[in-house]
Amino acid sequence: MLTIGKLAAAGGVGVETIRFYQRKGLLEAPPRDVGIRRYGSENLRRLKFIRQAQAAGFTLAEIGELLDLDASEDRSRVRKLARTRIKALDSRIEELKGARDALHRLARECAEGTSGPCPILTSFVD
Repeated sequence: MLTIGKLAAAGGVGVETIRFYQRKGLLEAPPRDVGIRRYGSENLRRLKFIRQAQAAGFTLAEIGELLDLDASEDRSRVRKLARTRIKALDSRIEELKGARDALHRLARECAEGTSGPCPILTSFVD
């Protein structure tokens, strides 16, 4: 059994993050035992699940749905959520590749020039 501080440390988050997840309904707040809440391994598993899902780009609302689906075993809905997230990630990847390519070009132009402002700086005001 873990205190909230130990749960937070084990999950790599702060205590306020635990409380935030509780307010959002993603984590349960166990009853107090002599004034202290004690968290078990299921709480830690759920916290790690939330963090992994966030790293994959899921919103808190989607994570809540995934947690509900974990209990219902609705695999088709989980697949649909994953496919939607993949499409969003693919779109973001393309956007980032475009930004990277533009920055490479500007850096090359900046290195080639010998006078005047660097094209990188002037591109930010256009």
